[in-house]
Amino acid sequence: MKFEPPLVSARLLRRYKRFLADVEFDDGSRLTVHCPNTGAMLGCQAPGSRVWLSRSDKPSRKYRFTWEIVETERGVPVGINTTRSNALVEEALVRGRLAPLAGYPSWRRETRVEHGRLDFLLHDHPRNPDCYLEVKNVTAAVTGGMALFPDAKSARAVRHLESLAAITQRGLRAALVYCVQRPDVEQVLPADDIDPAYGAALRAAVAGGVEVYAIKAFVSPQEISLVQRVAVTVPRL
Repeated sequence: MKFEPPLVSARLLRRYKRFLADVEFDDGSRLTVHCPNTGAMLGCQAPGSRVWLSRSDKPSRKYRFTWEIVETERGVPVGINTTRSNALVEEALVRGRLAPLAGYPSWRRETRVEHGRLDFLLHDHPRNPDCYLEVKNVTAAVTGGMALFPDAKSARAVRHLESLAAITQRGLRAALVYCVQRPDVEQVLPADDIDPAYGAALRAAVAGGVEVYAIKAFVSPQEISLVQRVAVTVPRL
């Protein structure tokens, strides 16, 4: 996913009300921009951080700039725009970078299921059954290459796991993909201390046959691309 037009650099002043951030541009001007991430953004919202913004000239937009990337205190570029994750995973599917899900020539987006919607339905594989797929964006990392999900309590994420588990109980295929928008991660773990309900739902889903994968990104102000699978570790409690 290449950024066209190029992103604009700024410094983060503060992030607030979940979806807003104040930034300062290199010329000293300040502006409020859209923050497309409703999570806690652990380690990704320190005031003074270098950030990169996309710009829209649509007259209907209240905020012309959208926050896309932050450079953490350790110098790691992280894509924070959760609305990009589905497109990134779709691009990875096209490029064959998710081998367990390869071979599906087509898919539908925003597939309706019993209690809501899931991100994709992969279909028409020559050998494998159709696969329901949910994508989750990961930005929060701790030391040692470990990333955590979620970074805040998420009843919605629990419901998605329950939907995936219900699909496998009907003998169908279901999968979860963590889209890790940072290059310093080697494994993804459930954030049991933050959201124990999610950790429990993930363990139940895995035990019921839901497939879980993670793939991390190359991140730069020019592009973001999912390039390498990483481990998903679900430790016993």
